[in-house]
Amino acid sequence: MRAVVQRVKNASVTIHHKVHASIHQGMLVLIGVEDSDTNQDIDWLTRKIVNLRIFDDDQGVMNRSVNDIGGEMLIVSQFTLMASTCKGNRPSYIRASKPPFAMIMYDAFCNTIDQYTKTPVKTGVFGADMQVELINDGPVTIIIDTKLKE
Repeated sequence: MRAVVQRVKNASVTIHHKVHASIHQGMLVLIGVEDSDTNQDIDWLTRKIVNLRIFDDDQGVMNRSVNDIGGEMLIVSQFTLMASTCKGNRPSYIRASKPPFAMIMYDAFCNTIDQYTKTPVKTGVFGADMQVELINDGPVTIIIDTKLKE
């Protein structure tokens, strides 16, 4: 699994010109799934994201987690995160899981992360054409890949 985590002042997902979900201060998390992903990847990634200390403490140091600040989370599936750009100029999405498996993993990820957060997780709609708006705070953007564990 690959995640792009963005610290946001607010974020929203619009589908068919209607706001589907929105959050205030917290995290926008984009998630990509590949066929080799497992429940262990979900467990590792959810704990990593919920505990990321990317919010400022009283001294202005990024030392607080989303739970520490009572922040919200918006999670959006994005198969293009699994793109390979090593050949040519057209990205290959061969590593991205097909919808039946990816949807199961995305739902499991959202349900698992919801268990660790203090506020209910909000989501996009798997496979929908979504417009995502955000105000990235900082900007702070972190990329996490369960295969690299950097």
